[in-house]
Amino acid sequence: MNRYARQTVLAEVGAAGQARLAAQSVLVVGVGGLGCPVLQYLAGAGIGRLAVVDHDSVEEANLHRQPLYTMADIGKSKAEVACERSRAINPDVAAEAVVERLTPQNVVRLADDADVIVDAADSFAVTYILSDACRRLGKPLVSASVIGLTGYVGAFCGGAPSYRAVFPDVAVDGGTCATVGVLGTAVAVLGSLQAHMTLQLLLGLEPSPLGRVITFDARTLAVGGFDFAGAAEPDASIPFIAPETVAADDLVIDLRGLDEAPQSPFAHAVRLDVDHVTEIAVQPPTARRIVLCCRSGQRSLAAADRLRARGLANLALVALG
Repeated sequence: MNRYARQTVLAEVGAAGQARLAAQSVLVVGVGGLGCPVLQYLAGAGIGRLAVVDHDSVEEANLHRQPLYTMADIGKSKAEVACERSRAINPDVAAEAVVERLTPQNVVRLADDADVIVDAADSFAVTYILSDACRRLGKPLVSASVIGLTGYVGAFCGGAPSYRAVFPDVAVDGGTCATVGVLGTAVAVLGSLQAHMTLQLLLGLEPSPLGRVITFDARTLAVGGFDFAGAAEPDASIPFIAPETVAADDLVIDLRGLDEAPQSPFAHAVRLDVDHVTEIAVQPPTARRIVLCCRSGQRSLAAADRLRARGLANLALVALG
């Protein structure tokens, strides 16, 4: 027990709490800048099982903010390397690599056995897919996002409102780490807070982080946040679906420009950007489902809001990655 001596001496943990952690399972989706500190601290704390989902490989541009990886890991599976490093930190932890893209098809299978789900993918599509699944399963979801020098972490579902209840709308002009940039230390702070919230939930500490968002501005070193325990769930939500479930009679709108994606995976897709998507509603189809596609799901969500405002409700979203 020397490994956990500094942890079990805490009244909030003790021997009973340590045994509780060893019996718990956590699903971590994404092992980039957020997922690296999450895995390091959960493995160090002695979580019994870690399931790690990531379909990407290590790139040199990852290394400034993803300290689980080294130059020797470039080209290797992130999930497999991260699990190897987690076991090196703590051989008592069962770390399982799942080298898959999270989709509406596999999310329930992956989340069903976990006690807490950690959303460290920093993807709109993944967050909404996980939130929808966690709400159905009654599982707590600890989600975070960082861009530039600001970010947030919150605990949703599992008895608290879902992510959709708090963030029903997404700004279409939001950037990405590739376009706006990100500082490694800012990501590390939010990833560490994710790990801390997860441990709070696993240990059953009060007050629970469920229904709470914490914000962090690394430029001003300001910490804020808000409670959302009373947030109402939306009356209806638009599901994310897998590309292979798009039907031949669906009206597919690919929101990506030709410079971004010269060829759509859907041969019958209509090319429109978000600002012009309502043109399709001039003579709206009454029976056909409208499927909105983009890279991350962000533009699809924004376009769906515009179509719903025009009275179109038979909608679905696809994130093409």
